[in-house]
Amino acid sequence: MIYPNQFGLFSIFGGKYLPELMQPIINNLFLIYLFIIKKKIIKLEILKFFSSFVGRPTPIYYCKNTSNFLKGSKIFLKREDLNFTGAHKINNSIGQVIIAKLLNKKRIICETGAGMHGLAVTCSCSLLNLTSIVYIGEKDFLRQNINIKKIKLLGGKIFIIPKGSLKESMNEAIKDWCNNIKNSYYLIGTTSGPHPYPIIVRDFQSIIGYEIYQQINFNFYKKKYLLASIGGGSNSMGFFFPFINTNVNLLGIESGGNNYINTSSSIKYGKIGILHGTYSYILQNNFGNIKNTFSISAGLDYPGIGPELSFYNFKNRILFYSIFNNEILYSFKFFSKIEGIIPAFETSHSLFFAIKLSFFLKYNDLLIVNMSGRGEKDL
Repeated sequence: MIYPNQFGLFSIFGGKYLPELMQPIINNLFLIYLFIIKKKIIKLEILKFFSSFVGRPTPIYYCKNTSNFLKGSKIFLKREDLNFTGAHKINNSIGQVIIAKLLNKKRIICETGAGMHGLAVTCSCSLLNLTSIVYIGEKDFLRQNINIKKIKLLGGKIFIIPKGSLKESMNEAIKDWCNNIKNSYYLIGTTSGPHPYPIIVRDFQSIIGYEIYQQINFNFYKKKYLLASIGGGSNSMGFFFPFINTNVNLLGIESGGNNYINTSSSIKYGKIGILHGTYSYILQNNFGNIKNTFSISAGLDYPGIGPELSFYNFKNRILFYSIFNNEILYSFKFFSKIEGIIPAFETSHSLFFAIKLSFFLKYNDLLIVNMSGRGEKDL
């Protein structure tokens, strides 16, 4: 397995570009994380919550109707939508809230786009008697209002950033963290941000990929593909990480928005730069200013991508493709009608590409899509 160096770098990607005030905090977090994660009693506590609270392991589901209709490869879904709260985000939030409690932090700060991370953090905080502070952009507040109602019901405190989306909510969350270091913990929901957050999120989410090893025999299939949607990278890195050193093909599907101007495809249209404390591919102009993004999916409406994903793109270990809004709506409706499963807009990116790819494959080939969340929030 590949891990970052002592500076949190995957080759040139990653790092911890933060003010000097925050450097001791972030360095201490990494040391404490390494100490905590090796303790058997902590692992058992996390696994207990995974089993009794989250509902893991999540099943692998064979899309028989879709596979027969397309007459291509066999298509499977890793059903992360069946987790409690309806997405993969709860895997990471439970783990990090346990770390925060061990650090004696009473106040948990997070950002959210589609609302699933905010919901997962609020649930985890309620479970462990902590205060949750959720920052969300006005744009996402309006289009993901059902999750906002759930967060309020669970006792979360919501702060709305005028005219903002996921980038702006992350900006405000970091400001809050800087002003309340002593009693607060910033719980990032994606594999981006300063080191060690990308590897903390990846490690907690990698339960997704490790379960797949136990659920399906890859030796039965000739060609093997794993597909996951890409925003910052939490669902994809958890899905891909256990397979990095195998011969399984890994495909990351970004949000193309409407076109190359109104897009959220950081790999395809971005340049290398610094955003939210990490060096990675980001959407920026020639002067280094961050571009406005656009995606029908709130969870992928972000102008950057995690540093480890950038590294694997640089090494050609993960191949990246863009899917556009009209294509997402097609797969959203198609899978709802033919499989009886309503996918999140985020997952609909990967599902559409799976449909396209299946035409070029045979029945003894395998496609597994990470069903990162359910789509009631997007109706």
